[in-house]
Order: sequence, then C-alpha cells, then structure tokens
Amino acid sequence: MLQDRTAVLAAIAEEVRGCTACRLYQGTNNPVPGAGNPQADIMFIGEGPGFHEDRLGLPFVGRSGDYLNYLLNLIGLNRDEVFIGNVVKHRPPENRDPSPDEIIACKGFLDRQIEAIDPLVIATLGRFSMARYFPDARISSIHGQPRYDAEAQRAYYPFFHPAAALRNPGLRKDMEADFRRLLDVLAKVKAMRAGDAPEVQAEAKTPPSPPDDKPEEPPQQLKLF
Repeated sequence: MLQDRTAVLAAIAEEVRGCTACRLYQGTNNPVPGAGNPQADIMFIGEGPGFHEDRLGLPFVGRSGDYLNYLLNLIGLNRDEVFIGNVVKHRPPENRDPSPDEIIACKGFLDRQIEAIDPLVIATLGRFSMARYFPDARISSIHGQPRYDAEAQRAYYPFFHPAAALRNPGLRKDMEADFRRLLDVLAKVKAMRAGDAPEVQAEAKTPPSPPDDKPEEPPQQLKLF
C-alpha cells in the first residue's frame, strides 16, 4: 500500500512538472506539487507557492513554513508525519491570489493526491483551500470548527493561513488554540472509522476573530465539484 501511494504521488508530481494547463507555469522556477508522508493522517492544503517555495520546489519553506513548523511542534508533530500541498502548484506572480480558472486547472492534481493519501483530517490553511469545503463561509467565523463527513469518514478543519497570522499577530492566539485541538479532531475521526463513536457534528460556533488583512469575501471558485 505504501509503495502504491508513493508511486501515485510521484506520478502526479511528474505530471505537475510538465503541466501547462494554465498561465501559472510561465516565469516560474519550480512547480510545487506537495510533499510529505504518503500515509499521513493529516493533510494540510494551502493557497499557492511563494518566492521561497518556487525557488526550492517545496511547500511552506519561507517564514510561513517556519511558523507552520512551530505549530506542528506545539502538538508533538513534524513535517515528516503530515502531507502539505496547495490548491495551485505554481507560484502566482507577485504572490497574488490564484484565480478561479487556475484553481480549476490544478484541481485534478489535488483531488488525486487526496484520494491516494486518504487522510483522516484535511486541514485548510486560508480562504482558498477553505472554499473547497466551506464555500459560503468566512474564515474569521469558522476557523477552528471542524466539519465531520460521515460518508468519507474524514474531518475538514479550517485554519487561518500562517501568513495571515504573521501579518496580524492578533490572530496568533486563535491560530495556536485551533492547532492545539487538531489532535482531538483526529482522534474523533479515528474513532469514527473504527466504529467506536456516534456520528459527530461540527463543533459549536465560536465568536468571530479579527479578520486577516486580505479581503474576507469568499473566493469565487465555488463550482469545483
């Protein structure tokens, strides 16, 4: 099974390297297919590669990556135990938001990665990955509130993007509190898959946190499925 997953992920990465389905490949140094443990219980999905990621071909290796490493360490995890990807696989120019057509062009790669890994928890980092699973939501209202999918036996858990917390230190308290609950969410899904827990619902709504410094309107790439 591990060899199968590794082979599938390697094949996807090779396809990403040759992909010209949208304009994003133009002027970039390296694609960033994603990286991590093919058997990860937790898969993080961010927005798109930045300057450092484009240079190295790896996700979350700049300041946001350092902060993500810090957050993982808070709960006793490291990058080798999770898988990290993005909704787009090449760097948007000047780190702009990915456009709907770019997200759709990369959707098949991300869908296949999710299928290969079959994570118990998909943790979204920021608005654009959140919109796959919470299309009408505002991140300041739903961060830290998992949605449990009984059919897929998986949880979707929205976080602020690490870059937003770095830009706005007022978000860090919420970001770190949400992260500390991640292992509880994982434990509930494990119990769900083992048949040892009743159906679980989304956790109670918490008061909105201050918005990050990007506009909060949900991105307009909602018809992804």
